[in-house]
Amino acid sequence: MVNKVILIGNLGKDPEVRRLENGAVVAKFSVATNESYKDKSGEWQDQTEWHNVVAWRTMAEKAESTLKKGMMVYIEGKLSHRTWKDQDGNDRYATEVVANYLRSLAKKESSGYFPSQADEPGSHYNDAPPPATPMPDGGSDNDLPF
Repeated sequence: MVNKVILIGNLGKDPEVRRLENGAVVAKFSVATNESYKDKSGEWQDQTEWHNVVAWRTMAEKAESTLKKGMMVYIEGKLSHRTWKDQDGNDRYATEVVANYLRSLAKKESSGYFPSQADEPGSHYNDAPPPATPMPDGGSDNDLPF
């Protein structure tokens, strides 16, 4: 079975970071993805989807130190659903992407987007970087800018 989410979008606000009593660090932030399509009359329409993202431990620390509102980001994680009762006893629900890998895509003035040095494989921020996939030309998908 597979539960995998990949997002490339823009941060809606700076990450909200908390440090729990047990020492764990958690960051929450929203990511907007955009899609364009033609409606029935042939006019282009833009649709924005908002995704709630949660990052734990080193991913949360990385989010805190590198992510800022409006920044483009690459997220890999899994979809998670939570339920709880609020203070009035009402059932509440949340659907979140639990990030297990993230990269900021900083804009360089002359050549578009590129990952920061902290995003490179072997960085202490990458608990489990995705494996490189061999490409037909002999390169790997680690050569991609995200």
